Amino acid sequence: MYLDAYVKVPEVKGKITFRTKGNTTYVEFEYDRVYSTEKQYTDVKRKTIGKLADEDKRIMQPNENFIKFFPDIELPEERDRSSRSCGLRIGTWVVIRKIVNEYKLAEILGRYLPWKDVGLFLDLVAYSIIEEDNRAQHYPAYAYSHPLFSEGMRIYSDSKVSEFLNTMDADTSVMFQNDWNAERNHRERIYFSYDSTSKICEAGDLRIVEVGHSKENVETDIFNYAIAYDTKNREPLFYEIYPGSINDMSQFQCTVEKAKGYGYKKIGFVLDRGYFSKDNIYQLEDSGYSFVMMLKGKADLVQKWVLENKGSFETSRSCNIPAYQVYGKTIEKKLFGTDKKPRYIHLYHSSSLEADERTGVEKKINQLTAFLNSHINQFRDFGPGMETYFELHYDENAKKTGKKDKDTADSSARKFVFFEEKMPVIELELKLCGYFVIVTSEKMTAKEALEIYKGRDASEKLFLSDKTFLGNHCLRIGSDESATSKIFIEFVALIIRNRMYNYLKDEMKEMATKPNYMTVPAAIRELDKIEMSRQLDGVYRFDHAITAKQKTILKAFGLTDANVKYRAQEISKMLEMAD
Repeated sequence: MYLDAYVKVPEVKGKITFRTKGNTTYVEFEYDRVYSTEKQYTDVKRKTIGKLADEDKRIMQPNENFIKFFPDIELPEERDRSSRSCGLRIGTWVVIRKIVNEYKLAEILGRYLPWKDVGLFLDLVAYSIIEEDNRAQHYPAYAYSHPLFSEGMRIYSDSKVSEFLNTMDADTSVMFQNDWNAERNHRERIYFSYDSTSKICEAGDLRIVEVGHSKENVETDIFNYAIAYDTKNREPLFYEIYPGSINDMSQFQCTVEKAKGYGYKKIGFVLDRGYFSKDNIYQLEDSGYSFVMMLKGKADLVQKWVLENKGSFETSRSCNIPAYQVYGKTIEKKLFGTDKKPRYIHLYHSSSLEADERTGVEKKINQLTAFLNSHINQFRDFGPGMETYFELHYDENAKKTGKKDKDTADSSARKFVFFEEKMPVIELELKLCGYFVIVTSEKMTAKEALEIYKGRDASEKLFLSDKTFLGNHCLRIGSDESATSKIFIEFVALIIRNRMYNYLKDEMKEMATKPNYMTVPAAIRELDKIEMSRQLDGVYRFDHAITAKQKTILKAFGLTDANVKYRAQEISKMLEMAD
């Protein structure tokens, strides 16, 4: 990312080189030399620190790496206040400020950051929520038209933002999470929903980036990001960043230890099927934690339990769970041969899920059948995927002659002559359609287990918000320091946006109708229409009355039009003093 600033090309003898690509000349800095005794040559380590200006080749436009290697060179910090917009959009900012005060976020951050940096930090949080973006170079455009938390509502340049991200102490996020979790209630019974996601990164030499498998099972440079979420109080509790080569199950064992370190005792973990393993279950129990865990639908254990109980509960009204339109039954079984006691196995059946899954299976078999029919009497070998559902027959004695078939995999391929469905395999898959299983360590009903597990939907929404509504599908950074800082800012933004989501969701439950403007993105768009305008005397005043729709949204946050007008007067006085 190139900053909106220009500096002189550093005079470092023998360390600065230039690389031209197209019409642009890049400035590179040699930061290290490593001699390889094995290869017997010196590997020169260089980083691009900016690009030359078109008008004067002694001047360059720096990027984030420039700040890292030349921290003593001053960059412009503040934009001219006269560049502030004549119309300030204040509605969403007022809501964010309320939540910041409610959670005492400024107070916690102020213990570890200078006060002027606390303001900038919260401005970057608000920017990511309102604009759904995290690019430093776009921040000044946001600050141009919104109120700010920074002292005197100072509009900082993108170079100041980049410098802040590169110089924020990594310990700040650790201490913030310590304080944030210290203020949670450790005595009440809560359930953690824990989930993770991978983020593809092409930034280069970042410490946390390693080759791993993304959620799409593509091997690439990634790092992993996980969040622990309190399903009872509906709050994110802490997050973890770990290298891309570490799988979720291995990392989860570290998470259990971290939860103990934060002082949580009466907790259980709500986990997706990817965390099911003997080691994870035993470690949870050794730590005194319970669990609610989904099992993989095609696991041998699941198939056995479903088939043993099939027909015993699917139409029994005593097993009906109407809130989720499923039927459920609880049995007691041991998961592993080394178990000392049985677990509680909750079996569920959904008619609508069965219809969808049966349609999917039938469609898959029909497509595979059509594909195989199109290759009869061709020289072709098929992979194990086909052999799962079909008995494939080849003519081992056939010889290939003439022109090579375009669909032939290789010269050793056999002649495919016919196939037969593996009916028992397909019929078993059809029989299992519509069923799913949850395992719990504590005794509870099927209804209670499902209600607890459904609480993890909120943590999945957090990841959707992170990637879609906070602009964090890509971090756009070039250093470890920037990555750590942006993820920390992202976590605080998730805390606030999650609170906004819960306020709106709770209000929707009380409404007879479900208006489409009560989602977080729609509410932000609507509230951002509340503006203050600068008059001829230079004073910002409330622009127009608040609409009925905006009043409904504000009511969800415990705010009225009077609250917004009061904040508007406060903003106006602050800007008068600053100017």
